[in-house]
Amino acid sequence: MDIIEIIKVSKDSLMSNKVRSFLTMLGVIIGVAAVILLVSIGEGARTYIHRELSNLGTNILIVVPGKTSAKGGFHPPEASTIRKLVYDDAVIIKRRTKHIADAVPVFFGSSKIKHLNQSRDNSVVGVTETYFDIRNLSVEAGRFISESDVDSKRKIAVLGRTVKRDLFGDKNALGALVSVGDSKYRVIGVMEKKGVTLGIDFDDIVFIPTTSAQELFDTDRLFNITIKVKSAKEIKDAIKEIKQILIKRHAGKEDFTVMSQDEMLGVMKKVLNIMTAVLSGIAAISLIVGGIGIMNIMLVSVRERTREIGVRKALGAKNRDILLQFLIESMTLSIIGGTGGIIFAGIASFVIPYFVEFLPTHLALWSIILAFVFSAAVGIFFGVYPARKASLYDPITALRYE
Repeated sequence: MDIIEIIKVSKDSLMSNKVRSFLTMLGVIIGVAAVILLVSIGEGARTYIHRELSNLGTNILIVVPGKTSAKGGFHPPEASTIRKLVYDDAVIIKRRTKHIADAVPVFFGSSKIKHLNQSRDNSVVGVTETYFDIRNLSVEAGRFISESDVDSKRKIAVLGRTVKRDLFGDKNALGALVSVGDSKYRVIGVMEKKGVTLGIDFDDIVFIPTTSAQELFDTDRLFNITIKVKSAKEIKDAIKEIKQILIKRHAGKEDFTVMSQDEMLGVMKKVLNIMTAVLSGIAAISLIVGGIGIMNIMLVSVRERTREIGVRKALGAKNRDILLQFLIESMTLSIIGGTGGIIFAGIASFVIPYFVEFLPTHLALWSIILAFVFSAAVGIFFGVYPARKASLYDPITALRYE
């Protein structure tokens, strides 16, 4: 028997049991689609995080109080040894480093915001005049906080879009007074719509000068120092300079952490890689189950066609012809199932973001190739035993089989 005839016989056999063949392929379709979709979601999440970090500015360093250990995670220092970050830390970092374009002392708090009879609990962020440029933020109306506002501790505020809408509706907010805690602040600007970025809703924030925020909350502590490095090539040198300055100011103790965007992205990618690997492994189990289904059906098929095998052998078919026939049937089931899974996963990856906006997807070519090769390998692996069993049948015994 030549290969073309063997393929034709295999096709006729599968087509004679269409429902059974489809149900057998379904396990492979589900397994392949699940693997590709989960990898697609993981890749999409990585792309989304990278884009969102870039939208928040490039070449950014964040200095936070407390030391983060590379091995053991975050270890809050004892109260007797910790030194808080203060406004002057940011000022000195900016003045004494040559690799840094700007250093912004950032304060974070929460307070009740009120205008007339409208009020809401809100995040209040204290910043200086350059924070908006560093973070790629824009105002839709009015202006940003200025250097003179910070120096004079002026009670002025820039409202996020959501805050403005809830307090003022369609009215003009510029020049109006709002109560932030027990103090009155004049609105000088309304932010352009930014939306949620990495869990931070920039539309739901009230920005005020850092100095004013520290006075409002009666503290000299900072939430962090946000630093803009002149170029990506200078980040390592900038980190070294920052550490030298702050260690000297903090009595020789490194009780702070300098985080770069690459480090934050690396941590997030590591978590996503682990999650994707675990979920893909679980999905691959369904592909293996599908392979077991193929083996089961092929064993049934071998038993059902015992007399056919005997006839073919009596007519001159060799063991390798029978082996190849059943192996091709097994591979056809797995390859068609794998192709169906790839098509389904491709359509789902394209459609999902339209219905679930917070679930980005990115179809990776390597995942498609891997899933297809794996599905073909499953067909071969689980098809060898039934095919070999069929090829070893004694023709006389097979012809006598009822």
